[in-house]
This record gives sequence, structure tokens and C-alpha cells, in this order.
Amino acid sequence: MPLVEVTHAPTGPEPQLRELGSVLPHLVSVAVECPEEPYDGDLQPGDVEIRFRPLGPLDRSGLAVVVEIKSKWTATREADRQERVDALHEAIHAATGLDDVGVYLSLPIAAWSQGD
Repeated sequence: MPLVEVTHAPTGPEPQLRELGSVLPHLVSVAVECPEEPYDGDLQPGDVEIRFRPLGPLDRSGLAVVVEIKSKWTATREADRQERVDALHEAIHAATGLDDVGVYLSLPIAAWSQGD
């Protein structure tokens, strides 16, 4: 279950941010899909959590949008994590037209549980 945080400039292009919010669940799921956690294309509540945050007055960023993904570590994810994040970056650009975007993929050792 990936956790995704999108930090954006306060004056970010709202239509592109809305499009980003609609495509990210699928794009992130494809990016982190692995044999240990296969992606069947049928996202359910809790499969991908996304939070949008505007930069605050004291924050510093050289990019208009930064997408941070945390997804549980697996050996197969670790083996090709740079290729995964590069492909996700390209997919975000293709889907939204956002040019000034960075993507960060973190694979912590973690666990997840949720109710039905």
C-alpha cells in the first residue's frame, strides 16, 4: 500500500494537479508492482493513499511539484528502483504535461493493516 505525498507550489496549476490526483493511483501501482504485491488493475479503498500539500511560506523547493512515494521494501522493488522511478516520472509527465516535477521513491521496511 503506497503512501503518496504531493507537495506543490501554492500557485500550482490546479487543472494539472487535479489530473495528477486522478492518474497517480494507477501510475504508482504500476511503478511499485512486484511478484510479492502484484497489481491487478482493480484498485480498492486503501490501496493507494495520496495527500496534496502546498508549500508553506518557509518551505524551499526548486520544483513546482514533488511526488514522494513510500512503499514497502521488497527485494524486487529494490533491484530496479531507479528504473521504476524514472518510468513513473515519464508517465506523470505524459499524463499531466507537468514539466517541473520531481519523483522520490522510498522503500522502507514496513507493515500495513486496515479494517474491512
